[in-house]
Amino acid sequence: MPRYQVLRRVDAFVDFIAEVEAGNPAEAAAKANHDETKFNWKEAGTSYFDARLFVTLDAEGNEIVGTQQGDF
Repeated sequence: MPRYQVLRRVDAFVDFIAEVEAGNPAEAAAKANHDETKFNWKEAGTSYFDARLFVTLDAEGNEIVGTQQGDF
């Protein structure tokens, strides 16, 4: 029986935290959103979700259209 490479993609967020000097919490979020490159972001963890995608890859590593399965 042939073998195929199948990609499993799990829905997730990677969290980062930075200290932002501001007059109030809303201003801090606005400053971070305006120019995130001004801050020193540190990875704080990964949150995984239930969504899963499974798709078969061709010989070049590209997804084969029509082989997607899962709850994406």
